[in-house]
Amino acid sequence: MSCPEETRSAPSTTRSRVSAGARATHRSSGSDRPARVSVAVYAADPVLRVGIAHQLRQRPEVGLLDEADAERAQVSLVVVDTVDDDVTTLLQRLRHNADTRTGLVVGTLGSGALQRVIECGVSAVLRRAEADQDQLLHLVLAIARGEGVLPGDLLGKLLAHVGGVQRSALDPRGVSLSTLTTREADMLRLVAEGLDTAEIARKTAYSERTVKNVLHEIITRLQLRNRAHAVGYALRNGLI
Repeated sequence: MSCPEETRSAPSTTRSRVSAGARATHRSSGSDRPARVSVAVYAADPVLRVGIAHQLRQRPEVGLLDEADAERAQVSLVVVDTVDDDVTTLLQRLRHNADTRTGLVVGTLGSGALQRVIECGVSAVLRRAEADQDQLLHLVLAIARGEGVLPGDLLGKLLAHVGGVQRSALDPRGVSLSTLTTREADMLRLVAEGLDTAEIARKTAYSERTVKNVLHEIITRLQLRNRAHAVGYALRNGLI
């Protein structure tokens, strides 16, 4: 007569085990075992997707999600040959998912494409030629920790690009905060020689208003007090 009771209790136990298994990718099952990172792999080429998924599936630190559950992945890996408009659209969509961070495994990536993917919220990039199991795991764990990962040459390109953007923003003619144009340097030299605005205007063939504007721009940009301060700054820094 005890059999019916055992039969009724079995489904509850089964549901409990299934529920615990479903949560395994988000938290540890024991105090001495770290939580698994849930990962979704996106690739238009099914061969690429299967290859990456096969490598990650062998690692206990990673829990792969199927397509139905991909939206709740902690890490989304986008695997492509190159970055085109379709890839950009996918990256932008993933960027709006607050539950996931995105990494890119790519065949070739130029500096222009690098800027695009970073603007789309990609935090880490790995070249496909280097995407062995260990490198993929390193990428996934770094993304899950909120870290950025870039190959050394791409990091150099990014820094060069950022520097170029900063210089363009400061002065479209290519002038940085700490340098002077030829015209600015010539006018400061004349100030250093004791010439006033009218005399500088005659020497340089500019109007007095232009001379005033140029000297004011120097003082403002370099955050100085007056013309004498500007001359002293320029002399100390070898600008004139």
